[in-house]
Order: sequence, then C-alpha cells, then structure tokens
Amino acid sequence: MSYSPDLAAALSGASMGQLAYWRTGRTAEPLLVPENYRPHSPVHYSFEDVIALRTFVYLRGRDIPLQRVRKAVRNLRRLGAVDHLSAYRLVPAGRDVIWVESEDQAHDLTGMDQSHPVLATMIDVLSTFVTSADRTVVDLRRPNHGIEVDRAVRGGYPVIEGTRVPYDAVASLIEDGVDLKDIGDFYPVVTPRSAEGAVEFAIYVSTYRNPSNAA
Repeated sequence: MSYSPDLAAALSGASMGQLAYWRTGRTAEPLLVPENYRPHSPVHYSFEDVIALRTFVYLRGRDIPLQRVRKAVRNLRRLGAVDHLSAYRLVPAGRDVIWVESEDQAHDLTGMDQSHPVLATMIDVLSTFVTSADRTVVDLRRPNHGIEVDRAVRGGYPVIEGTRVPYDAVASLIEDGVDLKDIGDFYPVVTPRSAEGAVEFAIYVSTYRNPSNAA
C-alpha cells in the first residue's frame, strides 16, 4: 500500500510544496525521492518514506537549515549508510544534525568531524510535534481518534482502529450522505465514533492539498 502526496504530506507534516521540492534536484541533489518513484508516473510514497519525511520536518522545525539537512544526508551516505533513510535516527543538537547509531555511539553529520562521539537529545518522530510553520503534526500511529496506522496492516495505510477498513472508504460514505449511526450497515465493525474520526481525518488530509512554501 502506498500514500498519495496529500496523504504523505498530512502524515509527515511536510507541505505539498516541500514534497515536490525535496524530491527534485532543482537546486541540489534530491533530499528524498519516493522509494518506488518512476519518471512520468503518479507520485506515491511508502511508509518508510513518510518516516524519513517526518524526520526532515522535525529537523526543520528545530531551526536546522535545509542545506544542513542535505549535508547530513550526504555525509550519512559517505559513512556507508546505504539503507532507506527511515532506518537511521537523525536528531538535532543545536544547529547540527546527529546520527544516533546506537545507545553509545553517535556521529555529528554536519560538524567538522563526523567520527567523534557526541551527545544528543533522543526524539520520537512518530509522536506529535510542531513544525517550523507552527503546525502540529499528528501522531503517526494514531493520527485521529478511531484511526490507526500500523505497518503490518495494509502496509501502514490509515484504517479504522482495530480493523482493516481504510479510513477514506468510511469517510466517502459519510460524504455521500450516509448517516454516522448507519455506518454499521456497510461496515459492521465500524462504530459511529470511529466513522466521525475518519471524516475528521479526511478533512485534515484535505488541508494539505494546497501547495505551500518549498523550504
């Protein structure tokens, strides 16, 4: 299962403009090209892409300049890190970016020496946080009441909590005029309260469809 750009934006906190800017090389090397991107095909993001995007949004929200984020990714690769960027814990330390490799080993990716030990504040980019635009990013695991995201369920696509029912399948029924109290006629496992959460989350996703500033 993959995410459309607007859903990836809503789950990561990146604007649509940022997503477009970060996946192109207009000014420098792309920061993050979607994992399964194919030229001239619709853009879709993976679960791992969204986690990496949340890391970048978090770093930008802690006043880390975009060029330093790019430098951090570049130096991470130079240190031999070849897995998907979501596999690495990158955290801010002042205006530098630190790669926390293990509990007792970390690397300054933007300072003069990428090999010396450093101290960094541990973060959880899956939890809610505030962006540089002062916008609150939802908790990835539970982006709204009644909605959950689990990598093991539909590849991480948002579903009604405790089910495999996609949130947008429920939201579209409500949008088409089905009453909340009647949602069980279509999906017996979905409660009116969860359906309400699906509608709220669909509205939240829609707020990300308008492009914003790129950086």
